[in-house]
Parts: sequence; structure tokens; C-alpha cells
Amino acid sequence: MAAALAGGPAAAEQGAPVGEPAGYRLQNYRAPVPATLQGAKVVNTAEAIAIWSQKTGVFIDALPRPPKPPGLPKEVVWRDAPRSDIPGSLWLPDTGYGELAEPARRYFEAGLSRATKGDKSRLLVFYCQKDCWMSWNAAKRALAAGYAHVAWYPDGTDGWAGAGQPLEPREPEPRD
Repeated sequence: MAAALAGGPAAAEQGAPVGEPAGYRLQNYRAPVPATLQGAKVVNTAEAIAIWSQKTGVFIDALPRPPKPPGLPKEVVWRDAPRSDIPGSLWLPDTGYGELAEPARRYFEAGLSRATKGDKSRLLVFYCQKDCWMSWNAAKRALAAGYAHVAWYPDGTDGWAGAGQPLEPREPEPRD
């Protein structure tokens, strides 16, 4: 029962609402997410479309980049899977993990600073895919970094595409 109340695996199995953890989600990133994120506004697809159409926010994709499979023979060429995003978004892969190494944290903060031109009051809309904790963690991390207007779009590209909205190919922001 405690796992269900805390939003653990038992909660997902039972279909119970998922609660917000006190800190960042540290594992099982592709799982049901909570309905809330303290300090942020949770937006649905219609609200995300309105923000995008009116150009009143910066969209940030936190979906990680798939890693190169372990044990891949040296002669095999590895190509990253293409990513399609909400047009005009900024893709900061690997910044939604629960724990970030210092270089990843700096990459995240530098990306947000560039995206907002240093204006921490600018609206940031974080997303990835439906039932993905990466965007929840990234939005929570932006709040901790002092960004005042943070929105979380939990349906991400799945909800966006499902509403017939356009997607475009995206490359990750370069790491300095």
C-alpha cells in the first residue's frame, strides 16, 4: 500500500494516481506520471498549442538520446535515431535524469539561458513523450534553477501529434 501512495510500481499496476516524489524521479522513467508538479503549471494539448501559436513560451524537449547498444561490433556504423519535435523547440537530451553529472547540469542551465536570453521570467514549456518522467524532472530542475514561469506538458510529442499538430526533425543542442 505504501508503494501505491508514493507513486511506486504498485500504483501504476493498480491504476492509482501517481503522487509527486519529494525529489527527482531516479528510475523507471517511462511510467505513469503525476498530474501535478509543484511550482509549475501543467498544460494540456490545447493549452500547449495556444502557447506555441501565440509564441509566448519556449518549448524544451528533455527526451534522452538512445545510447549506443553495448557490445556493438566495431565495424557496425551506429546512427542516432531521428527525433521529431514541436516546431521551434530546443532539444536538451539527457537533462531529465534524476541525477545529473556536473557537465550535464551546466549544459542544461546554459541551454535554458540561451533559450530565454537570460530572462528567468520567460515561460518555459517542458515535454518529451507521454508517460515520461524526463520532462517532469527537467521542469522541476528549471524551477530549482530559479526560472519563475515553468510549464510541464505531460502528453509531449505523443499528444501533439495525436492532435494533428506538426512535428519537425530536431538535432540536440550542441554541448559546449
